[in-house]
Amino acid sequence: MMFAVGLSFMAFIMLRHISGSDLFLSASYIYNHYCDCKDQHYYLSGDKINDVICLPVERVLRDVPVLACQDRVLRVLQGSDVMYEIEVPGPPTVLALHNGNGGDSGEDLLYGTSDGKLGLIQITTSKPIHKWEIRNEKKRGGILCIDSFDIVGDGVKDLLVGRDDGMVEVYSFDNANEPVLRFDQTLSESVTSIQGGCVGKDGYDEIVVSTYSGWVTGLTTEPIHKESGPGEELKINQEMQNKISSLRSELEHLQYKVLQEREKYQQSSQSSKAKSAVPSFSVNDKFTLNKDDASYSLILEVQTAIDNVLIQSDVPIDLLDVDKNSAVVSFSSCDSESNDNFLLATYRCQANTTRLELKIRSIEGQYGTLQAYVTPRIQPKTCQARQYLIKPLSLHQRTHFIDHDRPMNTLTLTGQFSFAELHSWVVFCLPEVPEKPPAGECVTFYFQNTFLDTQLESTYRKGEGVFKSDNISTISILKDVLSKEATKRKINLNISYEINEVSVKHTLKLIHPKLEYQLLLAKKVQLIDALKELQVHEGNTNFLIPEYRCILEEADHLQEEYKKQPAHLERLYGMITDLFIDKFKFKGTNVKTKVPLLLEILDSYDQNALIAFFDAA
Repeated sequence: MMFAVGLSFMAFIMLRHISGSDLFLSASYIYNHYCDCKDQHYYLSGDKINDVICLPVERVLRDVPVLACQDRVLRVLQGSDVMYEIEVPGPPTVLALHNGNGGDSGEDLLYGTSDGKLGLIQITTSKPIHKWEIRNEKKRGGILCIDSFDIVGDGVKDLLVGRDDGMVEVYSFDNANEPVLRFDQTLSESVTSIQGGCVGKDGYDEIVVSTYSGWVTGLTTEPIHKESGPGEELKINQEMQNKISSLRSELEHLQYKVLQEREKYQQSSQSSKAKSAVPSFSVNDKFTLNKDDASYSLILEVQTAIDNVLIQSDVPIDLLDVDKNSAVVSFSSCDSESNDNFLLATYRCQANTTRLELKIRSIEGQYGTLQAYVTPRIQPKTCQARQYLIKPLSLHQRTHFIDHDRPMNTLTLTGQFSFAELHSWVVFCLPEVPEKPPAGECVTFYFQNTFLDTQLESTYRKGEGVFKSDNISTISILKDVLSKEATKRKINLNISYEINEVSVKHTLKLIHPKLEYQLLLAKKVQLIDALKELQVHEGNTNFLIPEYRCILEEADHLQEEYKKQPAHLERLYGMITDLFIDKFKFKGTNVKTKVPLLLEILDSYDQNALIAFFDAA
């Protein structure tokens, strides 16, 4: 057990790939290539390195290391330099050679991302060729491990995938070499490693996986069910009887050992000479923004069963329903004015639950800290606290491109500040920005708002920062937060801005389909109870118009969707209100007294009337 823990610790500190006498290593930001224990090449990455691999030298006849970096980029190296960069749809977490050898060309590389996407790229000498990509339509977990093995038995290697939500998937390839999902199996813990092979019985291949808490599980192709006809007696052969007997004996021995150790521990802890010792445990946690629904996923995993998790936040957030979550949640009242508690919630887990997933939606402009207190089922009782920053622009996500034709508002900062100081302010405001300042004198980052699809361009250097966005509220939040951070450090800022009036109408048009959909959904949900009463009273729905019949037929789906999006409509109202206030704030006008009139217009929503109100106010 100690050996296994040591290995996992080493893997966290150092990622490695070995090819003959060549050793390719990477720590968080640094890549090294050693040949016969001599240092050959070195590279400093601008963002965290999640994995490293090298194309098979014996096939491509050159060293081609590839780094999977947190900023959604695969960096293909030549010596100590970047040959080219490949943009992928999510932060890449794992790399693997296609078919274990790079495919037909030796250049085919598989990648998996933290948001559950899977793709194949050919790494040529001049440019990458994207072959296929699997979107995460079923909203499954991030990909942690990949292997190639012919588990189906058709002579073509299948793709084995392990995810952080415990999902194991097997993909086969069709005639067009496109992956098709053939099998999947759900485990209760994240899958940390996966491999295909023949393990338990000759002639039957298996998929062997290891999970976070140390379990090793096998999925076999051996038939485990036998059918019999009426009156026919099924007999277990001697080999199976021996296997069952051996497993039963091993299980009884393990139960006896556990009982002995538990008694020994209780005796030592109750002894007067015993020193108090807090049992240690590790928490595997992940706090990531989901682009699909603009929410944060908080995943907490412990190597022993979780008793309860207390969630505390000093900023307003919404807890969303998660289908996989079987824990019972209870909310405590809190006084946000006296102790900065906006949320206190306790999740009480079912027996043997080692993994808990929560979904959270934040409000941009309101920033602070979310804390999770994790208490496992061990004695004496102990707890670990984990902290997660809710950033001012928490719903923004890094992207590689933005639309430069959009109407943009500009915020410019100048002053006696260093490049590193301004970078630290950007890290404070926005997610997915590397902690370390990038190399060079100037840097540009692009972001997209996952809720509204607005965008932000951030360019800065020593003494100057320029921020451009098609959403005035984004510029307003940056102006307020950056001013406050500069004041804390006693740095004088010269702030100037250019507001594009057309951007307001543009942002309202981006909000329009979301607002219209939520208003229609809310209206349909309100009608469901009344329509059901009419249905009971009349005995059928033939007298209803087709629209109302459709609402009754989809009632369960509509209510479930409405339940999954609490306060969604209020959020959109809040964003429109902020946009209205921010537009006139930059003109030096306080329009808060007109907000009730704005809300009246929203209640009887018409896009043209809303735009006219913004123009006339």
